Amino acid sequence: MAVDSATDHVSTPSWPSPFGVRTRLVASSALMLFTELALIRWTGSNVVHLSYFSNFVLLGSFLGIGIGVLRSSRAKRLPYYSPIMLGLLVVVIAWKPVTVNRGGSSVIYFTSLNTTGPPVWVILPIIFVAAAVVLAGPAELVGRCFAELPRLTAYRFDLVGSLVGIVSFTALSFLGAPPIWWGLIVTIVFAALMIPRTASGTRLVATAVSAALVLAPLLVMLGVLFHESTRPDLSWSPYYKVKTKQYTWQGVPLLTITVNGVPHQQAIPAESRLQWEPQYGLPYERAATGKTPKSVLIIGAGSGSDVAIALKKGATHVDAVEIDPRIRDLGKQLNPDHPYQDPRVTSHIDDGRAFLSRTNKKYDMILLALPDSLTLVNGASSLRLESYLFTKQAFESARDHLNPGGAFAMYNYYRETWLIDRLASTAQAAFGHKPCVDRIGDGLQQAVVTVGLTEQDQTCGSEWAGATAETPPPATDNRPFLYLFTDRIPSLYLVTLGLILVAGIVGVGIAGGGSSYRRMRPYADLFLLGAGFMLLETKSITGFALLFGTTWVVNAIVFAGVLVAVLAAVEVTRKFKTPPVKVMFAVLFGGLALSWVFPDSWLLGMPVGLRALVAVLIAFLPIFAANVIFAKRFTDTADGTASFGANLLGAMLGGCLEYAALVIGFHGLLIIAALLYVGAFLLTPKLKAVPK
Repeated sequence: MAVDSATDHVSTPSWPSPFGVRTRLVASSALMLFTELALIRWTGSNVVHLSYFSNFVLLGSFLGIGIGVLRSSRAKRLPYYSPIMLGLLVVVIAWKPVTVNRGGSSVIYFTSLNTTGPPVWVILPIIFVAAAVVLAGPAELVGRCFAELPRLTAYRFDLVGSLVGIVSFTALSFLGAPPIWWGLIVTIVFAALMIPRTASGTRLVATAVSAALVLAPLLVMLGVLFHESTRPDLSWSPYYKVKTKQYTWQGVPLLTITVNGVPHQQAIPAESRLQWEPQYGLPYERAATGKTPKSVLIIGAGSGSDVAIALKKGATHVDAVEIDPRIRDLGKQLNPDHPYQDPRVTSHIDDGRAFLSRTNKKYDMILLALPDSLTLVNGASSLRLESYLFTKQAFESARDHLNPGGAFAMYNYYRETWLIDRLASTAQAAFGHKPCVDRIGDGLQQAVVTVGLTEQDQTCGSEWAGATAETPPPATDNRPFLYLFTDRIPSLYLVTLGLILVAGIVGVGIAGGGSSYRRMRPYADLFLLGAGFMLLETKSITGFALLFGTTWVVNAIVFAGVLVAVLAAVEVTRKFKTPPVKVMFAVLFGGLALSWVFPDSWLLGMPVGLRALVAVLIAFLPIFAANVIFAKRFTDTADGTASFGANLLGAMLGGCLEYAALVIGFHGLLIIAALLYVGAFLLTPKLKAVPK
């Protein structure tokens, strides 16, 4: 049976917490992951740039975690800088929140046309650096615990703490808890870990100073979050900070919904909307073939305006699919037409693509009603909540769910002619004939694309001219980047990633006092293992999002599943004699080959239960094997904090390499991961025999 190696003998400063080392490690790891998730959610809700660069905070967090672990063996005092920076960051963002401008010619951002607050080149570096500093604190606490425990015992409790962190944040998301609760949990755990519990003699002063350094900035943070959490016009969904406003215009009651600082939806009575904006009725006119669509599926039902229009147009049953429960609930409460109370309507909180993959129902009309999420899937650098709705395969799925004579339609403010043509050419590729395309207005163009099941099932006002040489090809499930014009990584991303890597190199060098790279040099294989693991995690997240939906629930389950797979690998390595590293590398490459041979598109055709079973096997086999390799190697390292830090910094590189999916697709990330693991195999030293 394998056993852990001896503990590190590293001199670390005394820890004021009365808890045992295992309890401290679980609490520190939970604090680290919980704070990371809370930062991603809260900063993204107040700085709209981060709605499109969510892993910008993630990469800063990885940098900070790696630096914190490296610092832990040489730091002379507890990381008071972490709560101080957290308080400052919250105050700065609350003082200067940001709405985002359009990004450039190669990437489209459907957001506010005005920018408020600091420019992007100021606020994003501030957030990146602040996230790194904030996360370095809990990571330093984790690193201190690693120095007091056997290798795999420490890693085991680190994983348990990470699971506690993600489960806690997921529970708060389920309850719709506002950020004051996030802040309270972070404050309590920081205080428990960093404020001494003794008040005798000279330690009274130390206790007071520690309390001031920890609690003062966090109480300021709590004040800001309390103000935000108690505003009557604000509420929180698992995806957004939601702001509502009710008013009357020309005698008509209106409801405006703003998410993450960007105008998102307006609930207007159906009769008034059709009078003011008749394009909302165009899908029913273009699809008309002598009969009114009776069964209608609306994806992106939101606050219910499109549902009310469908009812007004004569639908006898509407399935209304909305991914955000809070926005649906606001529609139930405040929409002036009260469409969700109509007995002809059945509402579903689900991802639209996932709903189609699970239902056998067919419809006279399927409508994509302005589905524009304004946010990315956590853990995936370029996947938006609605990305899998606009691929060629998604349109084919919609086609297969139409009754004879049925039609599929979508509308939105698309802004760019090439984007309208791309959607129309995707419909043509899926249905086999040209769709109807109606463009409304100049500049900020709204367009309606309608395509019948057959060409005879549509009545166009004028024929679409067809795709041009400049029209990008249809998006696919492998490369679902509808709003990306080029077949290259946009310069905006390349410059940003380059600056992040430079900051990482400089930051590690400074934090380690010149010795960081020397200490990590023997662990280049662990660095590459970290980068490869990050790509496997991303591939798992995007794959499960396609197979089961981009909802926050699926995302949380996948994150937790990855951690459970890693924990299982550690437990197997601790308790059983595992095969040699070469054999585990063979299993890893076999798992990668299995993922390559059986892509997600193959799994989509399976029943849901079988699909879940096979998807878990294919996704988690290489993750399990990779972490058995890591655990065996980590057990044998001479410097636990340097080796663990190298692995974490490798994950940061993997986060940057995710953007290669913009060119080669998510499936292509398997190739990059395989190359990284080949490098790790070649650099892995011969492991010592582990005693039984």
